[in-house]
Amino acid sequence: MSEIKVELTRRAALLGAGGAIAGAGIAASMPVHAAAAKQDSLAAPVARYPVGEFEVNTLLDGAVTLQEPQKTFAMNVEADTFSAASAENFIPSDSFQISFTPTLINTGNELILFDTGNGEGARPGRGNMRAALENAGYTPEQVDVVVLTHMHPDHIGGLMEGGAPAFANARYVTGQKEYDFWAAMDAEANGVTKLMASHVKPLAEKMTFLNDGGAVTSGITAMSAPGHTPGHMIYMIESDGKQLVLTADTANHFVWSLAHPDWEVRFDMDKEAAASTRRSVFGMLAGDKLPFVGYHMPFPAVGYVAQEGDGFRYVPASYQLHL
Repeated sequence: MSEIKVELTRRAALLGAGGAIAGAGIAASMPVHAAAAKQDSLAAPVARYPVGEFEVNTLLDGAVTLQEPQKTFAMNVEADTFSAASAENFIPSDSFQISFTPTLINTGNELILFDTGNGEGARPGRGNMRAALENAGYTPEQVDVVVLTHMHPDHIGGLMEGGAPAFANARYVTGQKEYDFWAAMDAEANGVTKLMASHVKPLAEKMTFLNDGGAVTSGITAMSAPGHTPGHMIYMIESDGKQLVLTADTANHFVWSLAHPDWEVRFDMDKEAAASTRRSVFGMLAGDKLPFVGYHMPFPAVGYVAQEGDGFRYVPASYQLHL
């Protein structure tokens, strides 16, 4: 069958009805094909960019769509105010999507994973971190260090697989205050303590515990950022004069948390401290114009912060980190 080539010129577009009739004739003469089958889900996405000599990969563990966002975000805000802020940012006020994004850094000497995602047996839409890691070209056995920013289930759920460590050759790093807080509680107290007992405590002998200013390795420094949890940590990444901050769960939404730091989030254990931390951390990022990775920012979860009025504006990164 010979190929039919159709070109739409400006003149043809201006022909009006005559052009439409001619177009119908062409369409009638073209072969009809069966509808293409819909494809399965895409491979777990990975984004890669340099920070100095470091290779940074953000790994999408999953994303889920949920309803009734004010049961989670802006709990201390009137519904009209919430709806207006949502409309101004072109997002609905009755539903939202949240992403889960661990970060993998290859320093050239070590492969360091920050947080492990939801893990095996997670609810639909989550638990794809291993697939994303492999799509990035790495295996769990190659991970040298696993850093836990805090102990919520969507960060520690991927530590174990089939009752064994998922990262068989890794050492572990977490905040001293964070570990001590949860470890002191009864193992059956809540979902976090249950997962701590099964996923974190068995690895304690291989764990290094940091305080504010402690180093994971050269160029990666812990920074205390409490409120979301008592010992929540963020990390400054520095290499060859370049910087990036991993802000973990300092803000859980780019509008309803980051842009409005005083809006309360259900998962923040100390809401006043969490708001203060948001103002401090994002104020620093805005003032120094530093890029950051936020665990729950829209994938690929990397961007910048601009001061805007009494709050902030999230600016997704485009090509800046590749220049």
